Amino acid sequence: MTITIYHNPDCGTSRNTLAIIRQSGEEPEVIEYLKNPPSREKLIELIAATGMTPRALLREKGTPYAELNLGDAKWGDDEILDFMLAHPILINRPIVVSPLGVVLARPSEAVLDILPNPDIGPFTKEDGEVVVDAGGKRVV
Repeated sequence: MTITIYHNPDCGTSRNTLAIIRQSGEEPEVIEYLKNPPSREKLIELIAATGMTPRALLREKGTPYAELNLGDAKWGDDEILDFMLAHPILINRPIVVSPLGVVLARPSEAVLDILPNPDIGPFTKEDGEVVVDAGGKRVV
């Protein structure tokens, strides 16, 4: 079964999501999207598969969002896609693709909803937040 993660190794949420996938027994295809951004067609496909809009997938923190004035409603979907392609850091992450669906894994445990084996056993995020306790129960 093929799982793909659009990953930023500098992002804690992305690292936690990758760890959850691996703990489920899967070794995903890891695409560092800042080094290898998706094509316009792939980005459109990913956005559609998440059920989100381009604007909803925009990342604000740590990006040129404010300086580009992307909060202004004058920017349509095509223009937002242009900005994302010009500045891939504007694409919120991590996006995970599995045969069971596509999610923006924010929070990271959202990935559990599309994993073939969501029973990953105990899992604690890098920051110490418990996602799945020792009894296998989701805590968050």
